[in-house]
Amino acid sequence: MSRIVTILSAVAVLLLAACGAPRTVVVPNGGGGWVGGTVPQLGDNAPHQWVGGHPYDNQVHGIDISRWQGIIDWDRARTSGISFAFLKATEGADHVDPEFRRYWREAGNARIPRGAYHYYYFCRSGAEQAAWYIRNVPREPGSLPPVLDIEWTNSKTCPRRPGSAEILREASNFIAILESYYGQRPIIYTTVDFYRDTGIGRLNAEFWLRSVAGHPRLVYPGQRWTFWQYTGTGSVPGIRGNVDLNTFAGNANDWRAWLNRRLIR
Repeated sequence: MSRIVTILSAVAVLLLAACGAPRTVVVPNGGGGWVGGTVPQLGDNAPHQWVGGHPYDNQVHGIDISRWQGIIDWDRARTSGISFAFLKATEGADHVDPEFRRYWREAGNARIPRGAYHYYYFCRSGAEQAAWYIRNVPREPGSLPPVLDIEWTNSKTCPRRPGSAEILREASNFIAILESYYGQRPIIYTTVDFYRDTGIGRLNAEFWLRSVAGHPRLVYPGQRWTFWQYTGTGSVPGIRGNVDLNTFAGNANDWRAWLNRRLIR
């Protein structure tokens, strides 16, 4: 953000009265929306209660962005605690985010590990969309694995909602083509309603899960995850307005090991 906000309050933890009930974490606003935690310069402009655990004590945090974030001070974001960035690259088989190339270059110059995500469109095949992604996203050593963002949309040009069998087939095709080209198996980003409706969790992939009110272990029971998108109203020095914030499942040592294993060669 363009202004400096002082941390005004710490995270307060309340236990539910019922024995064995999920833990609820209360994050007071304090006027500035900062939540503190392991990376205290990162915050949330709309703090709320958490059920089952909060993300703020995790050691590794990052952002996902698209054109709507505008001009970004990447060096400031990095020194404030941003450890990775996922950038919107493509959508369907004919759209490229107009800021993707600039963000890709600038994040790389700031030495922030970054990867590119594709927003899936249900009126084109997985193979067509994979070809479009490959056409627009460089196979650059040191970048993060590709990401397939697959969720229900309110698209005016493609309102259809395919059945589970078609979704799993086409997503698998998309993943296989990108893995062959980039040498790393794509990560799947998804939302709780899509996850429940389609069985996308059955695919062999690492998962990046959206859960903005409760811990993923409660929202996606039994599902392993690598990344957790925990808010769409995050605040990061160097970025104006709201931004999506995410955390990695492990600690800083786990993160370094994951990068060594999963960066594109």
